[in-house]
Amino acid sequence: MGKILHLEGTADEVMSTSGELSRSLQDPARPVVFRIANRLFAEKIYQLLPAFVEKTREAFGAPVEPLDFRHAPDPARIHINQWVAEKTEKRIQDLVPPGGVVPDTRLVLVNAIYFLGNWAVPFEHEATHPAPFHLTASQQKDVPTMSRTDRFRIAQRDGVTALEIPYKGGQMSMLLLIPDAIEGLAAVESALDAKKIEALAGKLREERVWLALPKFELNPGASLALGEDLKALGMPLAFDLQRADFTGIANPPDPADRLVIGEVFHKGFVRVDEKGTEAAAASAVMMLRVGAAPTPMQPPREVKADRPFLFLIRDNASGMILFLGRVSDPEGR
Repeated sequence: MGKILHLEGTADEVMSTSGELSRSLQDPARPVVFRIANRLFAEKIYQLLPAFVEKTREAFGAPVEPLDFRHAPDPARIHINQWVAEKTEKRIQDLVPPGGVVPDTRLVLVNAIYFLGNWAVPFEHEATHPAPFHLTASQQKDVPTMSRTDRFRIAQRDGVTALEIPYKGGQMSMLLLIPDAIEGLAAVESALDAKKIEALAGKLREERVWLALPKFELNPGASLALGEDLKALGMPLAFDLQRADFTGIANPPDPADRLVIGEVFHKGFVRVDEKGTEAAAASAVMMLRVGAAPTPMQPPREVKADRPFLFLIRDNASGMILFLGRVSDPEGR
């Protein structure tokens, strides 16, 4: 899990560093709204190790709330979903789907984040007009598209154009990754990793640009079940009934009562318009028992996000990616 999730250091070091970063991102002095909420929902008669409970409370502000999973799994699921909705301004609904909590559920770890940021320079509503968006090389549709000419930080390499749009205050930004080829997104995604993102970000240089960016809202109806993907990435042991070892969380005398990850659910919401961005996301891990400066005027470079592209919302100081998404159809969900 440490390798796949790129965690460095001991468990205590990771918790301490992550907790400090979470608190810095939620600094109320920032001109953007960014909130992180964590909670452990545990079967009411199941004993978690006091040291684990204390460390998660100290690092992440994650209290333990007892629920009756054994006798009332669906009411417990509804309660968890209501908590998530409250923490994300009701943008994330029904994170845990029906059947996601079962009588053998012993612990649900939930993380919810919410972001609301205005652009440092908003787009003018009067400059938003229908413009073609290429769904494929042979199919396009007109979608509401914002535009403005400004100085943006931009880089181009390896078949992709990266452009950074800062939020008010300059501490966070959206990084657009637009393939040069209309159907080039799959190739960009297959070659993308953290190092390449950092390399692109390091190449960004300020330039006068005319940017065309479609308004979009991503609001999928169903949660993503990530268990199979996480196994394929290389962490199958956490889901293995025989070999999973979460005795640092709970270590009951009966081996059949030890924990294993049953499933991981994730859901996101992102809306981008002339004013800025609203975004929310939540994840639930279901654990079961085993049984700029002026320059001479010249024509601006044109950058059009008029084909499937990626966007990343980043904390500029740490480089941490808070949200990452794909826009294949700006009017899709």
